[in-house]
Amino acid sequence: MKPDRPSFSVVAERRFRLAGKSIIERHNPYFLPVDRQREICEQKNIPFVSFGHYDYLGLSHHPEVIREASDELHRLGSGVGASRLVGGERSGHRAFESEMAEFLGVGDVMCLVSGYLVNLSLINYLMGPRDLVLIDELAHNSIFIGAKNGRYDHRTFRHNDLDDLDRQLGEVRGQYRNVLVVVEGLYSMDGDIPDLPRLVEIKENHDAWLLVDEAHSYGVLGATGRGLCEHFDIDPGRIELTVGTLSKSFVSSGGFVCAEKGVIDWLRFTLPGFVYSVGLAPAALGSAHGALTQLRKHPELVERLHRNSVYFRDRAREAGLDTGAAIGCGVVPLLFSSPEQTMIASQALLEQGVYAPPIVQIGVPKDQPRIRFFISAAHTDEEMDRTIGIVAAVVAAGQDPEMVRSLALGGA
Repeated sequence: MKPDRPSFSVVAERRFRLAGKSIIERHNPYFLPVDRQREICEQKNIPFVSFGHYDYLGLSHHPEVIREASDELHRLGSGVGASRLVGGERSGHRAFESEMAEFLGVGDVMCLVSGYLVNLSLINYLMGPRDLVLIDELAHNSIFIGAKNGRYDHRTFRHNDLDDLDRQLGEVRGQYRNVLVVVEGLYSMDGDIPDLPRLVEIKENHDAWLLVDEAHSYGVLGATGRGLCEHFDIDPGRIELTVGTLSKSFVSSGGFVCAEKGVIDWLRFTLPGFVYSVGLAPAALGSAHGALTQLRKHPELVERLHRNSVYFRDRAREAGLDTGAAIGCGVVPLLFSSPEQTMIASQALLEQGVYAPPIVQIGVPKDQPRIRFFISAAHTDEEMDRTIGIVAAVVAAGQDPEMVRSLALGGA
């Protein structure tokens, strides 16, 4: 007699509820068709603005970026058809990687079809038995999943607490052959950064390797958008590995690894996430190259992004809102007292044409719900002021949804 086990769909439903399904049962703000929402707002004569996208430099609709994507699509077709190793490259693949390497001041760059895949594939591939991965506790999910899949030890240190990192390395370094320390350049949930000069000093003192995930910091940090090293005036050559994404400042899709040229030469032939995946599609390659070209030609975009980010953070604080530890560069979270208040704030914003989805369950501690605001060089003071006013009205009204709605619609 077969045991009475729940069906797959029952198990899935149970896990969905444990993941927080109840939060969206009355109102689901996720998977919104943003293009359709923009059309609805325009029909109602409501100005639409998004703070939910990573377009830090405001390049996603730049005519030159679109033109280059279109040119590559028409020249090479819609796909590349195979892994670059066995199916051959397009000339633009290596040319783009070389230009990116020169811009960032690193030995070489290698692109993969997914930014998430970069960490998932790279960490697991680099480390082996008798090795240790030490990760900042607030690092991205891709880093933790990548670290958990290997035959090595992994542990965390307290967020941006380099005393804790130094202490742990002092206690355990001698037990391991290789140690990899992993941090982010700009933390995407909190908008803060690590102390890179001290981090480099610690990893060198303990003979460890350092991987910096610069997904949110390339194109954002530094006077010209070259990332955390430029922000702190640190030679990129002192860092073993950095990884980036093409989906944020470079308004495309895909990810990339930066390292010494010899390291990249080795990874091109052996890294599973590269060897067993196709190369970047021509349109994705064209848009990424177009964005890099605009960034190099117009560093004032980075200056404008910095100005807008600080403006948003400071105006939010003046309105009594909690921005946490954000330094005011690209990412500025607003923290709320409860998941319910966070959901209400997001809905009040959407009713006034401001897209900024809530984060209440995934990726943040359950007692720190928030809305992340991705600031762009293209945002205006009026858009930022209007947004802050709506959120401030929600916080002032507590958790009365009718009062919140009336305040927001009344032009708070």
